[in-house]
Amino acid sequence: MVFFETRRLTKNFGGLTAVNNLSFQLEEGEILGLIGPNGSGKTTVFNLINGYYPITSGAIVFRGKEISGLPTWKICKEGIGRTFQVVKPLRRMTVLENVMVSAFNHSTTEARAREKAASVLEFCGLDKKKDFAAKGLTIGDRKRLEIARALATDPKLLLLDETMAGLTPQEQVEGTNLIRKVSESGITIIIVEHIMRVIMSLCDRILCISYGQAIAEGIPEKVANDPAVVEAYLGKEL
Repeated sequence: MVFFETRRLTKNFGGLTAVNNLSFQLEEGEILGLIGPNGSGKTTVFNLINGYYPITSGAIVFRGKEISGLPTWKICKEGIGRTFQVVKPLRRMTVLENVMVSAFNHSTTEARAREKAASVLEFCGLDKKKDFAAKGLTIGDRKRLEIARALATDPKLLLLDETMAGLTPQEQVEGTNLIRKVSESGITIIIVEHIMRVIMSLCDRILCISYGQAIAEGIPEKVANDPAVVEAYLGKEL
């Protein structure tokens, strides 16, 4: 059984086709990098996977079950979590309380949600800041909190959307190490990222899309040197 796949996934916004017949598969335990120039449809793909947008046609299958058309909260309960490009924690709540909200995806009592949240914060290196107000965190810690909130839902597949954007080089190293740690814990990952050294060091495979279509797929070195990928990023005229 294929762990995750999209089958001819298509999304139209009026006359604009943002995702066009996109098919790919993901094996359990992999880290897949989803890359492409700005406006290529990467975040739209995430929004289709987690039910934020309805698909126009095609199918999304997770662990042998078609999840196309399910509401976002059911997809989360099925085991797909995600982060967002623009992190928006619940500013007036503490770091712990922010993660507790996500923990209620499976926890049935406040005590269990608190225990789960505390465990995730320790895993993510935020346990010493659990009582801080979320609005006072640095961008690096807000990004880490975003991952913690997603992990608290107990995902089997985690979608990471530009987790490194806005971080310092040192914070990028720390973020990369955290993502590796998440992968080593048994969670499968799809990551959208523009910082190529992060993608190259983390991913088992890369899928490059342009205008919502797949143009290259394979190991990082192969995709990075594919003429179609170079053209998509840099254009024909240099």
